[in-house]
Amino acid sequence: MTASGRRIYLDYNASAPLLPEARDAFVRALDITGNPSSVHAEGRSARAALEKARASVAALVGASPAQVVFTSGASEAAATCLTPAWRDAGQSITLPRLAVLDTDHPCLREGGRFAEGDVTRLPVDRDGIIDLRTLGAWAEEGPGLLALTLANSETGTLQPAEAIASICREHGIRLVLDVVQAAGRLPIDTLLPLADALILSGHKIGAPKGVGAFVLRSEDVRPEPLLTGGAQETRQRAGTEALPAIVAFGAAADAALQGLERAGELAGARRHLVDRLARLDPKLVIGRPETTLPQTVAIHHPSLKAETLQIALDLQGIAVSAGSACSSGKLGPSHVLASLEAAGAPIDAKAGAIRVSFGLETSLDELDAFATAFERIWRRSVGDEDPKAA
Repeated sequence: MTASGRRIYLDYNASAPLLPEARDAFVRALDITGNPSSVHAEGRSARAALEKARASVAALVGASPAQVVFTSGASEAAATCLTPAWRDAGQSITLPRLAVLDTDHPCLREGGRFAEGDVTRLPVDRDGIIDLRTLGAWAEEGPGLLALTLANSETGTLQPAEAIASICREHGIRLVLDVVQAAGRLPIDTLLPLADALILSGHKIGAPKGVGAFVLRSEDVRPEPLLTGGAQETRQRAGTEALPAIVAFGAAADAALQGLERAGELAGARRHLVDRLARLDPKLVIGRPETTLPQTVAIHHPSLKAETLQIALDLQGIAVSAGSACSSGKLGPSHVLASLEAAGAPIDAKAGAIRVSFGLETSLDELDAFATAFERIWRRSVGDEDPKAA
């Protein structure tokens, strides 16, 4: 346990703490009796709460409310959008192939509703950034869909969205952007004009788990629904909406939009932690600050096993991740680190990496407590010699 006697939570990329305003909204919505699809007064009350939340989520991405489709989470949103079957102005179109990044989140990397043989995994460079020449060569081969994670969940690496979108437009490629990790940490209201759909997750921005959305650039261009059998969500997602979770999602989206005014504080806190770690070894941190989320620090050393380090920190009252939560429990090294190693990054993927991710609620004292605990473990495992002299 930490010296203060309380635990320090530094795993926001797995799930951010539930915001008080989201909790309050959730509890209030439990008392809304009606079904949003009903036309009586109780139903209209439920519909009003649903549409208010929809407007809040739309504002976060610079969309109109009609473009937002609520789902059970980002994985369902991805499964919906990653399909060969789309509609454009009421006409069915078929996208015969899909490209994803080799480092993408599993909900994209595994190809959604595309056949395995129709999925191409594009490589990244040693910093985890897409190879635009390889993307261009793939795009030249004909119609298709590109789906990628804007901000990597394990390393925080950011992809060049405008350059990617330019290639897609030039070759008529549809584009789906997973902005789950970027929401609330970076402005994302300029991204929708670049893509056909954006994917969001509620619990990454302080809403309850089990709610997400995809946001369409145009109501005329949309994927064929994954869940059918009802007229909810403009027939894009059948099933009665999970109103309390959605209302809480709306409250969290409001808070995330307001919090962007303090986004510079996140970058400052990251610099503070990286500077502390650099005193031990300037090569500990993966990625470059200018292409990394402002609140994510991925730490790697070939002599430190990530799982062992994670357990040691947990015993000291500090929660960090040893990779994407959606990949936990799988055998073998992180596919993200393996891709970076294959591209020439000085990484031993088998050793793994720990990820520190935090929010505006995290204090510098908490980051310092982590750095102190990490240093003790590092010196025991690696030794006290000057790493710069090695």
